Parts: sequence; C-alpha cells; structure tokens
Amino acid sequence: MSETIPITKPSTQKSSFSQPDAVERKKFPSEFIDLPSEGHFYPEGSPLATGRIELKYMTAKEEDILTSQNLIKKGVVLDELLKALIVTPGVVLDDLLIGDKNAIFIASRRLAYGDKYPAKMSCPKCEKENAADIDLNQLAAKPFDFSSYRKGENSFTYVMPYSKKTITYKLPTHKDEQNIDAELKGLAKVSKGVSSPEMTTRLKYMILSVDGEDSRGVVKEFVDTMPARDSVAFRKHMRDNTPDIDMNFNFKCAHCEHEERMGLPMGADFFWPSS
Repeated sequence: MSETIPITKPSTQKSSFSQPDAVERKKFPSEFIDLPSEGHFYPEGSPLATGRIELKYMTAKEEDILTSQNLIKKGVVLDELLKALIVTPGVVLDDLLIGDKNAIFIASRRLAYGDKYPAKMSCPKCEKENAADIDLNQLAAKPFDFSSYRKGENSFTYVMPYSKKTITYKLPTHKDEQNIDAELKGLAKVSKGVSSPEMTTRLKYMILSVDGEDSRGVVKEFVDTMPARDSVAFRKHMRDNTPDIDMNFNFKCAHCEHEERMGLPMGADFFWPSS
C-alpha cells in the first residue's frame, strides 16, 4: 500500500556543513521528510542515498524569493526556494530525481502553510468552476518494489516489445530537466510554428544506449525512428517504474457531481496562498 509522505519531528542535530548560508539555515526549525526513491538510486556516499532530506521551515526571507520578479522572469524562482530550504549538508539540487523533487515541493508547502490547499479548477464534464480544498497530507508515494533494482545505480535495461532492441536508460534528474527545457527553448527559436519535439527530446536524455551502443548519435537516430508502439510501451514502463509521489486527488464537482481522479493544480497560489 502507498503511504503519505512522512514529515518527522524537528531535528536538534547540529550541521557540520561549513557554508555560511547552511549554518544560517540551521538557526531555524527543520524537519526530515522521506524521499519516494528511498535513496535507492543515488551513488553510495551521496547525502541523498540515506533516503531522507532535512528541510527548514519557510520564513519571510524565503517569501522574498517567491516574490522576486528577477527570479520569476528567469524561471528559477522555485529552484532558488528549494536551495534556501534544504538543510542536509552536501545536497546538490541538480542531483535530485524528479520524483524526489516533487515530494520536496509538496513537503515545503505543507511546512510553510499547512496541509490545506484551496484551489479553483474547472470540471472536465460540465466545465463549471469549482472551489476545491485539497488535503496535501493525503498525497501518497506510489508503491514501488525496490528489491528488483540494484542499490546505488541509476541505469536500467528494457527490451522494446516490437523492435526487440535492448536499451539502457536512467531516471531523469533536475539537471536533466533543465537541459531539456533549455534545448526545447533553443529549438523553438529556430523553428517557429513547428510543433515542439518535447517527447523525443526527453527520450534522448533518458536513453543511455541501444543494443550496447552508447554514442549519442546512435541514441538520437534510434529515438527519431522508434516505432510508435515501442514509444508508447516504453513511456508506460517508465511511469510504472519511477518512484514518485502520486499528484492526483479525488475530485467531485459541486455542480454536476462528476467524480474523477485529477492532477494537483500547481497555480501561482500554491506557494503563495491568498489567506
């Protein structure tokens, strides 16, 4: 069964991290959260390999980060927020697996403003607007069988069901997401009016080798010519085999009573509630 993201009691342990900003952060109350990956896919010696991370409570200083127009314009405001909140010594934001980063976002919001998240969203059936009070404490880590994977390695094997090609792939990190976004923005500038190749770009970053060939040229050509049925199967495999937090909640329309599992709306008020 899945479990809600644990947030344990405040830490009283002193940090040995020598950087002044980390020392400054330790002056404030902090708590540990468990990561969906349980640290299983980080190399031995990484502070993330423990499977938990320490976060400080948000203060008015972090709210200044959220309202910085300069950071918002650059698109890095949430990254800078996480850097300010993470207390665990030696953690590099770029190394975080996306599922773990999602859990840290949710935990940071809960520590700052509590579990209740009031949001507005349209019903997919009647299209009328609903006010939804979402309990963030109910968001759960997806069930995952770690016994099937070697600890400390972020490299996995998958055989394509149609072409029978054997690939190795990795779980994407925050750094991968940054590189993907930068590449897509660059492509958009030189190919205006052409649809974004987001799916194939992501696959090219995730796939490490094809039938033992690990050159980027081989990987790119493979992705560009991949049969659609292989693409669909591999993406489903990734969804089913990636440790993450389930960002869906039970929605019921107040107007037509339509019920559905819907994705958490991540609006501007997620980290800046109006009340």
